[in-house]
This record gives sequence, C-alpha cells and structure tokens, in this order.
Amino acid sequence: MFFLYQIILSLIILISPILIIFRIYKNKEDKIRFKEKFSIPSKKRSKGKLIWFHGASVGEILSIIPLIENYEKDKSINQILVTSSTLSSSKVLQKFKFKKTIHQFYPIDHIFFITKFLEYWRPHLAIFIESEIWPCMFEKLDQKKIPLILLNARITKKTFLKWIKLKNFSQEVFNKITVAYPQNFETKYFLKKLKAKKIKTIGNLKFAENVNEKINKLNNKFKKKKIWIASSTHSDEEIFCAKAHIELKKKVKSLLTIIIPRHVHRVKEIKSKLENLNLKVITHSSNKENLKNIDIYIVDTFGETKKFHKIGCSVFLGGSIINRGGQNPLEAARYGARILHGPNVDNFKEIYKTLLELKVSKKINTSKELASQIIFKRNKNLGDKIKKIGVKILKKTINDLDKLINNEFKKT
Repeated sequence: MFFLYQIILSLIILISPILIIFRIYKNKEDKIRFKEKFSIPSKKRSKGKLIWFHGASVGEILSIIPLIENYEKDKSINQILVTSSTLSSSKVLQKFKFKKTIHQFYPIDHIFFITKFLEYWRPHLAIFIESEIWPCMFEKLDQKKIPLILLNARITKKTFLKWIKLKNFSQEVFNKITVAYPQNFETKYFLKKLKAKKIKTIGNLKFAENVNEKINKLNNKFKKKKIWIASSTHSDEEIFCAKAHIELKKKVKSLLTIIIPRHVHRVKEIKSKLENLNLKVITHSSNKENLKNIDIYIVDTFGETKKFHKIGCSVFLGGSIINRGGQNPLEAARYGARILHGPNVDNFKEIYKTLLELKVSKKINTSKELASQIIFKRNKNLGDKIKKIGVKILKKTINDLDKLINNEFKKT
C-alpha cells in the first residue's frame, strides 16, 4: 500500500509544475518560495538543537504560538523550525518577531523530497498539529529514530472511516507516532482503533491560544456603528449573512456587518455578489475612514481577525451553514462575544458543547433567525473563564513536551 501511495504521488509530481503555476496565478502560492515544497530550503539550519513544529494552515499555526513563545526563551534550543502548507499561514507567522524561529513550506510527501528535507534540517523532535498525517514522513522519522508527537490531535468520523478502510496501512502509519495528544474523546477513541501506541489526554490546546497576546486596537472609525462579525465565511455564507444584515437593519439603522472571509482571494467575488443586493460595500485595505451609509465591511488582509473579534459583541462562525464542519469559536468567545453558528460544527463539537454549557453560543438555521440572535453587549466574564482553562492546558502541554525534549537532548 505504501508503494502504491508513492506511485500516486509520483504521478502528481509530474503535473505539479502546472498546479504550481495555477496556484501562483490564484495567489495561493508564493512565486519564489514554492521551491521549499520540493525540499529546496530558503533558510539555513543553525548549529545545535532544533525542534520542529508542523501545522497545515493558519488555525494550527496560531494554536502553537504560546508554545513557540515558551521555547524561544529556552537556551537549550538553538532553532525552531515551523512548517505549514498554505501561503496565508506563512504570512501570519511573519507578524510575530521571533528570533530563532523560522518558517518553511512543508515538502511533498514523497520519499525523495522527505529524505532530502530531513537530511538538511535534522530535527531532534517533530511535533505535528491536529490532523496532519503524512505516511512517508512518518515512515522516515521512524527510520531515523526522531520522536514524532501528534499534538492536539483531531480525527473526525469522516476521516476515521477513510483510514479504517485501509486497516493494515493505517495502523502501520499511526503506529509510528511516539505520543498522541487528542483534543477530544472522539479522537482518542479513533486513535485507539488505529493502533496509536501511546495516547495521553491533556485537553484542547486551542483554549490556550492567545493567552499572553497583546493586540493593537482598531481606530475609532467603528465607534458610531452597531457592529457584528461574520468570520471565516465560505462561499454562499456571505449572502446568508447579508440577508441577516438586511433584516436587522430594519431595526438597527447604524448597523455595520463586518465579513472576514475564510479565503481572502475570494474578496472580489464576494464584493460583487453583495453589491448586487444593493448593499454598500468597502474593503479594509481601502483605508476609508468615513463609514456613513456603509452596509458591509470586508476584511481583505491577513492576520487581523483577532482585532475584529475583539470589537464584535456577536460573532457568526462560518463553515457551519455549508457542510465544512465549522470553525474554531474560541478566539471570539475569549473576548466575550456571543457565538452564533449553523448546524454543521462536527469538527469542533466538544468546544461548542462547552460554550453551550456556558450559555454563550446559539445554533441558527436561517438568515432571519441569525438577525434575531445578534446582540450588542459583551460577556466580560466569559473571556476570563476560557483563559483559565487555556492556562491550565498550556502548562500541562509544556511540562510534557519539556520531558520529551530533555530526554531526546540527553541522547545527543
């Protein structure tokens, strides 16, 4: 099965130049740094000890920022390598002024590129985040006796059913994980079925995200507006939220709906669709100060979601009206916002269950229902409760990783 997997990847590599050109055209790929995906590094490896974090995209990278901040201070670690697969995640990481942390794009999971990558970077420990399961990389890490941690592991039922169809292959892959830290009980159950050899429960690391972060405030141009946020929206969800805006504006004349699309490259398409509804729309990058008569404000820049979550009293989380499994609501909830979402939140159902118990989240099914649930008052106590949970999980995670790192450093 592993051999077949490599053959399929080899065929994909043959057409990769076309795929790369297409992705560059769509602004989904860095036109210079794409070479890193073929294990051609753009940064140098420092001498000494190196630990490696890998996360797929923005959400995964942001969840490990508190860990990176901690290990930046650790004198026994000379360099921290962070890899990810998306352009947006690399841009977000650039906003943090780390001294010994560098970013590279994750290589194609083919034996040739993986071997080249590991021979160059020589990590002492590999920490993969959430759902990043790469058979070839796992095999090579095992061969080189580099400990592999699956941190804040997340496996959905849909993903599990795909893996279990290839039972022998999947068990061989998951058996390569040194320690897995599931973020919920469902994942813990799936990891056991897939024969992960060591599983330890600490909690969802996303509760610890932004615990120590200081955020620059937005300017005063929003003060005269009644604001609500539609965050991480996907195709069709912007129209859904625009209809809620139209409904709510019958009662709230100074209403401003701020839309933060999941994929920034869709902004032109979104703006056009909303203007077809006779709504007045501007983008964040336009830097316009006068918001009089503006209906929709689209955030079309990277890494500014938190700033807007901080000023929104009600936040609708996208990927939940369409069937994408929802988005992580903790960031917005941490600032005391009321959380609104559609019925499809399977990827974060335990987090939403916690928020429901705290009486701050509400499931909605229609635009009219969404409009009726939007409020303009913040719950300040909620943020403190979530931060306390996060601090506890972060401390436990660091303690466990410290033991693994120290044990590995003693060997070399």
